[in-house]
Amino acid sequence: MAWYEIVLGAVLIVTSIALIVIVLMQEGRSDGLSGVIAGGAETFFGKNKGRTMEQKLVKITKALAGVFFVLSLAATLIVLFVAK
Repeated sequence: MAWYEIVLGAVLIVTSIALIVIVLMQEGRSDGLSGVIAGGAETFFGKNKGRTMEQKLVKITKALAGVFFVLSLAATLIVLFVAK
């Protein structure tokens, strides 16, 4: 096993753990019955959701998912073509 395979594997593991933690930190999407009755999207906080911590977690999740995809693809290509 070459050094770049070990480094890529370690980075892939760290990225996957970070992705799991960030996803678990997010709140659920459904407001339940109270959100339907009160009109949760019409509140002040619903209109400014782009600036909240929840929106930042969503952006971080998307970025980490992209990094995870690229790392997985790179690891697969290395194993298929370079490691032989």
